[in-house]
Amino acid sequence: MSRQSLTSLSTCISVGQLVTVQMQNGRNAQSLRDRQTSEVGSDTISKRGWIPYWSAKRHLTCGNPSPHSAYSSKLFPWRGSAPAKLKTANAALVLCLNIDVDPPDVIKTSPCAVLECWVDPHTLPSHKALEAIGTNLQHQFEGLSLKIPYKPILDPSYEDLRRFCMTLRKQAKDDTVCFYYNGHGVPKPTPSGELWCFNRNYTQYIPVSLMELQSWLGSPGVYIWDCSAAGNLLTNFNNFAERRDQEVFNTRGGYPDGMQPYMHSLQLAACLAHEQLPSCPELPADIFTSCLTSPIDIALRYFIMTHLLPNNVTPDMVMQLPGDLKDRRTPLGELNWIFTAITDTIAWTTFPRDLFTRLYRSDLLIASLFRNFLLAERIMKNYHCTPHTYPPLPPTNTHPLWSAWDLAVDTCLRQLPDLLAKAPSAGNTTPNLGPAVARTGRIGQQGSRGGTTGPQGEKPYQYVPSRFFADQLTAFEVWISRGGSALTKRGPLSLPVQNGGPGYEDGLVTDGNASGKGLNTQHSDDLVPRKPPDQLPIVLQVLLSQPHRLRALILLSQFVDLGPWAVNLVLTIGIFPYISKLLQAAGQDLRPVLIFIWARIMAVDPSVQVDLHNTGGFKYFANVLGLTDDQPQHALPNSSEHKAMCAFILATVARDFYQGQMACWRERVFDSCFEKLKEGDFLLRQWSALCIAQIWEGNDEIKVYGVDRGTQDKLIPLLSDASPEVRAAAMYALGTFMGASGSADPAKQGGGGSGTQYQLEERLHFRMEVAVVTGATVVAKEDASPMVRKELLVLISCLVKEWRGYFVVCAWIYWEEDRKWRTEMNPQPHEEEVTSQAMAEWLDSFGDDDTARDENRVLLSSFFTIFVALLELTVDPYHEVATNAQTITDYVMALLLASPFYRLDCTTLDSPPIPTNHRGSTAAPHTRGQSLQSSPLTAHPPTPVTSRPSLKRADTVTSTFSGVASTLRRTSSFASVLRSFAGGIAFPSVEEGRAPSSPIPGFSTPSRLDTAHSRPPSPNFNLAQYTSPYSRPPTPTKTPLPPSPTEYAPPPDYTPLNVMEALMEEDMVRLRARRRSGAHGRRHTPDLGGLGGDLCSPSGSTFSTDSGSVPLGCGTGNGLRDVLPLKSSFFDWCCEYFKEPQMRQAEADEPGSVQYNYQVWRQQRNEQLIAEAHPQITQAERVQWDKPVTNLQVGGNPLSMAFHSYDPHLVVANDTDTISVWDWSQRKRLNFFCNGNPHGTSITSLHIINQDVGGIIIAGSADGIVRLYRNYDPALDQGPLQMVSSFRALDEMISVRRGSGIILDWKQVGGSLLVGGDSRMIGVWDAHTELLLQNLETNSESPVTALVSDNASPSTFMAGFADGAIKMFDRRLEEEDAIVRVYQSHPSWVQNVKFHPRYSGQFLSASLAGDVRLWDVRGSERPIHALDLHPGGLSTFDVHPQSAVFATTSALMPANWRHQQLLLHSLADFNVLSSMMLPTGLPVYSPRPPSLYIPRYTSFAFHPLEMMYAASQPDGTVKLMGCKLS
Repeated sequence: MSRQSLTSLSTCISVGQLVTVQMQNGRNAQSLRDRQTSEVGSDTISKRGWIPYWSAKRHLTCGNPSPHSAYSSKLFPWRGSAPAKLKTANAALVLCLNIDVDPPDVIKTSPCAVLECWVDPHTLPSHKALEAIGTNLQHQFEGLSLKIPYKPILDPSYEDLRRFCMTLRKQAKDDTVCFYYNGHGVPKPTPSGELWCFNRNYTQYIPVSLMELQSWLGSPGVYIWDCSAAGNLLTNFNNFAERRDQEVFNTRGGYPDGMQPYMHSLQLAACLAHEQLPSCPELPADIFTSCLTSPIDIALRYFIMTHLLPNNVTPDMVMQLPGDLKDRRTPLGELNWIFTAITDTIAWTTFPRDLFTRLYRSDLLIASLFRNFLLAERIMKNYHCTPHTYPPLPPTNTHPLWSAWDLAVDTCLRQLPDLLAKAPSAGNTTPNLGPAVARTGRIGQQGSRGGTTGPQGEKPYQYVPSRFFADQLTAFEVWISRGGSALTKRGPLSLPVQNGGPGYEDGLVTDGNASGKGLNTQHSDDLVPRKPPDQLPIVLQVLLSQPHRLRALILLSQFVDLGPWAVNLVLTIGIFPYISKLLQAAGQDLRPVLIFIWARIMAVDPSVQVDLHNTGGFKYFANVLGLTDDQPQHALPNSSEHKAMCAFILATVARDFYQGQMACWRERVFDSCFEKLKEGDFLLRQWSALCIAQIWEGNDEIKVYGVDRGTQDKLIPLLSDASPEVRAAAMYALGTFMGASGSADPAKQGGGGSGTQYQLEERLHFRMEVAVVTGATVVAKEDASPMVRKELLVLISCLVKEWRGYFVVCAWIYWEEDRKWRTEMNPQPHEEEVTSQAMAEWLDSFGDDDTARDENRVLLSSFFTIFVALLELTVDPYHEVATNAQTITDYVMALLLASPFYRLDCTTLDSPPIPTNHRGSTAAPHTRGQSLQSSPLTAHPPTPVTSRPSLKRADTVTSTFSGVASTLRRTSSFASVLRSFAGGIAFPSVEEGRAPSSPIPGFSTPSRLDTAHSRPPSPNFNLAQYTSPYSRPPTPTKTPLPPSPTEYAPPPDYTPLNVMEALMEEDMVRLRARRRSGAHGRRHTPDLGGLGGDLCSPSGSTFSTDSGSVPLGCGTGNGLRDVLPLKSSFFDWCCEYFKEPQMRQAEADEPGSVQYNYQVWRQQRNEQLIAEAHPQITQAERVQWDKPVTNLQVGGNPLSMAFHSYDPHLVVANDTDTISVWDWSQRKRLNFFCNGNPHGTSITSLHIINQDVGGIIIAGSADGIVRLYRNYDPALDQGPLQMVSSFRALDEMISVRRGSGIILDWKQVGGSLLVGGDSRMIGVWDAHTELLLQNLETNSESPVTALVSDNASPSTFMAGFADGAIKMFDRRLEEEDAIVRVYQSHPSWVQNVKFHPRYSGQFLSASLAGDVRLWDVRGSERPIHALDLHPGGLSTFDVHPQSAVFATTSALMPANWRHQQLLLHSLADFNVLSSMMLPTGLPVYSPRPPSLYIPRYTSFAFHPLEMMYAASQPDGTVKLMGCKLS
């Protein structure tokens, strides 16, 4: 079949297009190749002109592989079960015929069957006939497998049989022996399990017990019983085998290695115990043997007997069918090929998977015998004879595919007259390129099948090949294209459990998210794959044919695209050897589809890496990856995506496989990936970085090569890539470079830093490692993607592991300086200059060497920068990030407590921690006691015998430092101390964050709400687990633990400088030991001893001192657990991409699917709501707005509200941190939850995004954090409420007397998030890339109080400030020059700024003074209209987004606080449409607003679409009202 014939396919697409995948992980900002980016289909997206954000797979998993999905479940072992695997070594062909002498218990009919191995024994002398039969039998078996030596044993005596059997077992060793027994010339086997042979003189029949035969042949074996009453042999063999096995297990406990139980032997018997073999004269006497060894001959003979042939076809002609069994282009060879495909398919569709693999995919001879056994069963059952086997097989004689075989035979035989009449001469047996008629004999025979020659000079008849394979491929294609790929409920049409393998029932193909719902999956929990098509094994056979190969590969690629279960099916069928050989094919047309299929195979079974390495198949993908665009002769369609697949395949080859790493390196895969890091396709960049990560993971020699090429410097810029996946991949590559483990084995933890780096000078090696981590930390610590921040922590943990001494020094300095700051009001004498003096002495120790002083100061400042970032990450709003950061920080703090710093008199480590609000802060985040209660560490060593109270270990770790981290930015004194040695590094400030909840039961943060809602909702896959540095488990008991060796020591006689120098020197000693340990080219062995296994550490177990009593470092710290470096799961998560369907449409794009129908309904509903609201826009500008809709009673004081545009939802945030979602049409609360912002702060901004497809709540709080939540409507049954993402949106927050917290403005079209507030900058975040695109300077000391984007211009926006100014920004300009207009008219705090809903270029603003201004950006910087509506002050101001109506509410004043005035004005003539007095419900007046960041008591919000609004009051009442329309 030519390539052109593929156009007849219903899919009718090119190979390159077929394997072009749609990017599913939201990785490309310019394309919509993200089929899992959202809950809406791409068709709907294109119609609306926008895409939903924060809905990609990474937001649902955060780089965690699905724990219960099809991609992580155990699949069926397709290579076969090793304990029962069989490999035939030799065969004994025992013939007991005794020609011309009939056995006494057999009465033959006349006429009867006489042929034995197609030889009539009565036409030759008996001894000649026996030899001819034996020779034919050997040839027939050789036709099944030529590699096995066959030994014919003709009419043996008992002694000969015993000798031959024992010799065969000795030769076979532990492999399988095949024993064939033809007992047609001896009595039938006895019911007690005895077969017969002869004495030496052939005067007696000698019985041979199966017990004796088993002892001669051993195990395992394959036994063929061709005699009447063969069932006696099969049954008794099993009885004896079971008895033998039981005795061995009882006496010796089992068989030694290499030997298999006797019950593992296979048997094929011709009939049951009570049956006789057929004696039909048209059939051979050994019909069972003929079916097993010459199936085509007996199948054709049987077809003649049971079917009416065309008039011009005779039985003699059928026996002369030309061709060669081994040549698929000839009629006989084609029939043999079809027969093999059909019997394989019958077995595949009928037998259990493990049995099929054992019988048909472990040994060629066994597979042929059992394949041909199906024919024997079909034929012999028609003669009242029941062939059977052990293990027993289901009946297959009525399988529908036998009809396809009959059709193929009939089609062939109808051409037989022309074939024989026009056949070439017998001497010309060379086939032409077309279908040929080369003649050979039966299986194993030489010569020709039929010798008829045609007339001289007449053109030979061209045989028309069967359409069997083409039709079967069409059927396979129809199954795929007509719903076969769709999922179904369990039943007769679903994938059988036996074909699912272990784990199928546990969710092999079901939804993989932890909650069971809510993840954007292609199916729901109760749906499973359909029953695979019967043609699957036939596709395997078609791969052998050049004409059909391309089409078969395309269909195969479509099938494996369905998921891991489909890949496992094709591997179980036996495709692997064929698909491996195709890698040696030179045809370029096969490259795209081969790459696609291999990517799926490697994703499902990474163990194939060994096969690819041993066969050299990986070079195929290395060559493709190395192709450049300037090689048009090797052009590859969609080359970047196929190269990304090649990079994935090669990364899997190298993963945790030293030989694979070195092989890839030698094939220049590392260099190819290095060059691809700058490619335009993000998937190729991602997998190039991941491939580099796996190639140099744990391999010192390749790390040296990578450093020489500057690979680490090439990866650092990728940390600012537009794709979060690329950023995380680059961070992962840096992590493996620094010693993180890339292995899938959880026991392999990693370590060892960047290896030996013997080509670098020692200090240069040191500086390189620090520079890599410092650069990554500075770039990525504020990344909006928690997935990237998680990978950053893995990288930091590698540095902490290798340079723990420097981190202990930084932790001590931090602790002392923070303690000093907290006690400034009442300083202690010994605390004043501890760190300053130690730092000064340390710098002085370098003498006049200014270069060394500057270098070490920069190094220590770099460590301190990383340590501060680590502390900030311990209070990260995303739980997984905070948990991992806690593990690292507690490790450092545990080392600090075990260090000599603890014994210094001048230290405060053993003093109780000081609460964060010790200095009387009015907005103290929360008390230190709360932090201590939430500590994940519970291992408490005993109190030292000293006169002063000690600081317990649990009090000095993450919980303590979570509060310490927040103080960094609230003090200038600490920054000035650091600046003296840190070179003026500006450390970012962070407000106090609530300590993340402890994973240990019984330790939880005190709640302000009930327990169920005291923490923010967890992410979908919240898999990070805290690991304590102490090996002892947490216990509530107060039993004292063994004392530390340092706790009863005499006072030390060393200084902080001595400790600092010793700690730093120990790190250098560790580096030198690492550099010595790795010989050139040797693979690095990770530090398996953890803290106690440091290479050549100067302190093996505890703290040791030299002769000068100077401590030599922190040592190991007894009892500390080796918890670092952290282990990343990002690579496994990325691999899931190649396990997910990519050729079919997403579920949301499938017409008729639940998601598709729901989105279509939403779209139509939304359009209807828009159409209904449109005529009300102008009418609402002239009527009253006092029509009551409903009243809600929410908890707390609602200070922020947001309407959903299309759903009847109102989101309310109160004065603390609680968010509630209400269905205002039903007056029903749908959900409420804690936002998690610190005590004393408030939610200052609230929005709903992605409203067309559902909605995600985005909340900004005064601590500078933005959090996003999904699944807030339980009616949609999307799963539990979940945090989608969270990040610090404002970095540099300023300290002001009265701040605004954080102000957000969201623009759905384009996905931009404007962030301002208590900062001198306004950040522009891109939701698609999750990056801060711009930081625009405000040129103001006042906080931003309002932000609004211009709908008419995507680049401009307005910002209001607390000093009354309004500024217009243009994002197209430079960041420092982005302010284009400044409007100064308001005397005080600008409460809100809104653009005119009707006229482009006009906007309105209002301040707390009660004045409202209308501006025109095209005019002067003076307002075109001014109103003073509330002389006593204004509380809220808003403009309806559709109608020219604005509303204001009055401020609560001491003279008027029981009621609040609400005014609604028309922008057409500024007339008052409605004026109402709303009761506040306050019992007393409070001069201070409920929030320090929101200068009002109430809130107000217009509905984005409908003519209604919501007004809240301090007592929790929310009134929803609308306008009175006719």
